[in-house]
Amino acid sequence: MPVLVRGLIALMALQAVLVALDLAFPPDMGRALRSSPVALDRNGAWLRALPVEDGRWRIRADLSRTDPSFRRRLVAIEDGRFWWHPGVDPLSVIRAMGSALIHGRVTSGASTLTMQTARLLEPRPRTLPSKLIEMVRALQLEARLSKREILALYLTLAPYGGNLEGVRAASLSYFGHEPESLTPGEQALLIALPQAPEGRRPDRFPDAASRARAGVLTRMIRAGLIAEPAALEADTEPLPGRAAFPGRAWHIAGELARAAPAGTATIASTLDAGLQARLEPMAAAYARTQGPDATAAIMVVEIDGRAVRGLVGSGGLDRPGGWIDMTRALRSPGSALKPFIYAMAFDDGAAAPDTKIQDVATRFKDYQPENFDRMFRGEVTASEALAHSLNVPAVAMLEKIGPSSFLGRLENAGVTLHRPRSASGDPGLAIALGGEGITLRDLAVLYCALGDDGLAKPLAYTRQAELRNRAFGGRRLVRAGAARQVLDILRDAPGPKGRIPSALTRGGPAMAFKTGTSYGFRDAVAAGVAGGYVIIVWTGRADGGARGGLTGREAALPLLFDVADIVAAGPSAPPPIKPKAAPGALQRLEQADAGPRLIFPPDRATVQVEAFGPKARGLVLAAGGEGLSWYVDGRPVPLDGVSGRPVWRPAAPGFYSVSVIDGEGREAKARVRIKGG
Repeated sequence: MPVLVRGLIALMALQAVLVALDLAFPPDMGRALRSSPVALDRNGAWLRALPVEDGRWRIRADLSRTDPSFRRRLVAIEDGRFWWHPGVDPLSVIRAMGSALIHGRVTSGASTLTMQTARLLEPRPRTLPSKLIEMVRALQLEARLSKREILALYLTLAPYGGNLEGVRAASLSYFGHEPESLTPGEQALLIALPQAPEGRRPDRFPDAASRARAGVLTRMIRAGLIAEPAALEADTEPLPGRAAFPGRAWHIAGELARAAPAGTATIASTLDAGLQARLEPMAAAYARTQGPDATAAIMVVEIDGRAVRGLVGSGGLDRPGGWIDMTRALRSPGSALKPFIYAMAFDDGAAAPDTKIQDVATRFKDYQPENFDRMFRGEVTASEALAHSLNVPAVAMLEKIGPSSFLGRLENAGVTLHRPRSASGDPGLAIALGGEGITLRDLAVLYCALGDDGLAKPLAYTRQAELRNRAFGGRRLVRAGAARQVLDILRDAPGPKGRIPSALTRGGPAMAFKTGTSYGFRDAVAAGVAGGYVIIVWTGRADGGARGGLTGREAALPLLFDVADIVAAGPSAPPPIKPKAAPGALQRLEQADAGPRLIFPPDRATVQVEAFGPKARGLVLAAGGEGLSWYVDGRPVPLDGVSGRPVWRPAAPGFYSVSVIDGEGREAKARVRIKGG
């Protein structure tokens, strides 16, 4: 057999052995898989990421959100031939071996970025056998991943001191922003830290960190990566401390991070961080007012696209059951499903808003409901029955359309009701009064359908889902006419005592809302539709325990109206996590001088109140702006001790001058007439 043929056979055999060994002993990618993506709000503000084992912040790198000049300088300093070598740089190996022979000791390393990544994936002692294993692993990584994927993996695993791993975690913790745009000094520090992460921590060893940064800047000058004056200026940048990570939208942001596909670095959610920042303390305040075991949940959904703009799963992690996301919990809706019973009856032609119904003691086979106040009102219209949440007419209406038909139409809209495990038999007509459980999320789906002419769509928690919903026609729950009739009825329902219609609806139709109270006062629910939004609120105990006498009208409806006011005022959203902005005076060439925007009370309005004096419920004032202070006839308006909002309690009827002044001293005024009820 010719020598050439034998050589080719031997080469093929060697390749087969190498491939077999590679498949039998692949690199351990476990640490890479145990990294967390970041959930961002709709404007790019950081909401939350999840720590991994031992509480380490290993945040998945996103090269599209990493400063290109930083990536270029990192590669030039750490591995100049990174884009060309196969994982091991032969020239660096030869140079390192020659230097070791000349000096009798190791004076320079030969580790490429790929080899460093291999070491971060499988940490080993710094020995010669370990170095050989790293070389093999580097070749394996290069065979499996692209250069960009390897660089992203290095920037995910690189240690930056303490429990920080990855450039995103380091940039946010040390500099307070994403690494989208880094100053030369910040870049030099981030390049220097992984080589000695504990000894160079700027929050603990600033002198060592400063020296390491200066050394990297010197290397940048020599490599022609930065001009000397710019490097000298970068060397004067103050060294950072360390800040805590944001934790907004704790439940839903964590849920999105956990559900992200493998390799996802960033989740673009539909949430509004500014709105979320105002809803969370509000939920906590309401929970505190309702007892030591109470908690609360809030959802705000924009009907167009079904984008969830705010979601508060509990009244705080410090509350009993605060770790449970109550928007996902199955709870009784009480009377909150009644609008859909009437909508289906109107849709089927079984009834109309002015259809007469008898509100009298009635037995439906073995089921005899009674009204909440144990009183009956005789003959009423369907509109009156729904507006006042009468139980007997609602059960009669459900009997007319059929419980099975009602459940089937809900399921076609993507909503399923669930029976309590302890229940037996067919719930039948008890569905009308909350006999089956539903999540707040599914309740939001139904109320969004009411606000969208009867079309049901799934809720959207990510920008991708929101865009899909905008292109999706939806599933028909009821026809548009029936949905509008029900909304008109709900707009006429009596609001909470002492409250005029929400500021959200100024200049438009009033809020359409419905409350619900479950058996034993366990759940207090309120749902509202207005201004292109659906708002769902709930208060109760996470363990489902009974509460004494707290109804949906008393324990949830005021919260619904307060949330609506916040949505109307427009939240002061925190900016996306990005580099430091220009000074305030230089933000715009032409300075706007609009000042605060007064929302309630509007100028020249006449407002009716039920009572006067310090014990009255008062009027909640609302305006858009920052650092607001309120005055009535020149006297300051105090903040409410529970909600922290300005509450004005007029002393007597008459005309008043209401003014609001922002943090820059700009003022907005309204002349208001107050009259008694």
